[in-house]
Amino acid sequence: MLRIAWKMLVGDTAKYIGILSALAFTTLLITQQGATMLGVLSSTTSFVDSIGGVDLWVVDPLVQNVDDIKAMTDTQVYRVRSVPGVAWAVPLFKGSIKARLPDGTSQNCQLIGLDDATLIGAPATMLTGSLPDLRNADAVLIDEDAARGKLAQTDPDGRVRPAGTGYTFELNDHRATVVGTFRGQKNFQSQPVVYTTYTRAKTMLPNERKMLSYVLVRLLPDADTTVVKALILQSTGLRAYTSEEFSVSSLAWFIRNTGVITNVGFSALMAFLIGGGIAGMTFYNFMLDNQRYFAVLRAMGTTDRTLIAMVALQAVGVSVIGFGQGIGGVTLMIRFVMANSEISMKLTWSLLAGVGAAVVLVGVAAAVLGLVRVLRTDPAVVFK
Repeated sequence: MLRIAWKMLVGDTAKYIGILSALAFTTLLITQQGATMLGVLSSTTSFVDSIGGVDLWVVDPLVQNVDDIKAMTDTQVYRVRSVPGVAWAVPLFKGSIKARLPDGTSQNCQLIGLDDATLIGAPATMLTGSLPDLRNADAVLIDEDAARGKLAQTDPDGRVRPAGTGYTFELNDHRATVVGTFRGQKNFQSQPVVYTTYTRAKTMLPNERKMLSYVLVRLLPDADTTVVKALILQSTGLRAYTSEEFSVSSLAWFIRNTGVITNVGFSALMAFLIGGGIAGMTFYNFMLDNQRYFAVLRAMGTTDRTLIAMVALQAVGVSVIGFGQGIGGVTLMIRFVMANSEISMKLTWSLLAGVGAAVVLVGVAAAVLGLVRVLRTDPAVVFK
C-alpha cells in the first residue's frame, strides 16, 4: 500500500513538481536568511572567538562590547601581572587606521597590535609567510580576503594583483611591508585586518597617553577564575571576562541595540509563510484530487491506519526531498555565489534542524487537513 501511495504522489507530475519546488524554495529562503543572520552575529564576536589560549580579557569597566574600546595606560599590564593567580598578562591593541595603496587609493583598515615578545593573539591559520617575521622592520600581516580585494594592487592596465609577501603600502604615512597572509573570520565592518606588533602599532597612530585596548591573561593551573576576576577588579579597577563571557556579552549587546534579528527574522518568517503556504495549498489540492482513490481503497477494506501511513509517507517524502533540494541550493550559493562577497553566511546543525522541522511541519499540516477530508468521506460516494 505504501508503494501505491508513492505512485499516486509521483503520478501527478505537475503537482508533484509544484510541491517540491515550493518546499525547496521555502527551504532555500529560510536557510539563506538564517545563515546570513548567524554569519552577521558571529562576525560581531569573531575577534574574541579567534584568539585561543587566553583565560581572561581585562578591559575598562565601562566597556560594553568587544568593539566598544576604552583605552587604558600601558601600566595596567604590570598591575594585572601582579595579581595573585595570574601566570602572564600581555597587551593587545585594536583600532582603525587608514591605508594608502601604491595606486593612490585609500582604505580604512582594522589594525591589531600584538605583544612584541610573545605575539600572543596572532591569527591561527597562516597561509603565506612566517609569524616570527612580524618582528622585522615595518612588517605586517594581512587577511587573505583583503590581499585579493581591498588591498590588492591595480596596475595601470586595470589588472588586479593580490597583495602577497613583499607588497608595500602606507599606514598613516608609515611604510608597511607584508610578510605573510592569514585566513581569519570576517569582521562586522568588513574591513581589511592588519596585524603588527604592539610597539609598531603605537608608532603608526597619533601618540596618546592611553593606547592599550585589552590585557590578555593566562591563569596559573590551580587558580580560581572567579577569585582572580574579583582580585583584578579590586586591585586595578578593571573588569575581567572569560573569553566566553566577553563573546556572549558582546553578542547580547549587539542583539539588543541593532535591528538585525528583527529584520532578518521578519524576512525568514515571510519566506516561510509565502513558500509554506504555496506548498501546503498545492499538497492539499493534491489530496482533494485523489480523495476518490482513497475512498475506493476504504471501500475495498483498507483500514484508517493504513490510509494514515500512506498520507504520512507522501507528506514526509516530499518534505524531505524538497528540504534536500533547498539545502543543496543554499550550499551552492555559499560556495560559488557568496564566496567572494562581503556578506557572511554560516550554516549550523541547529539551523538545518530548525529549517527541516519547519518544512516537515508544512507538509504534515497540509496532509492532516487533507486526511481529515479523506477519513470523513463515505466510500459509497465513489459508486454513485
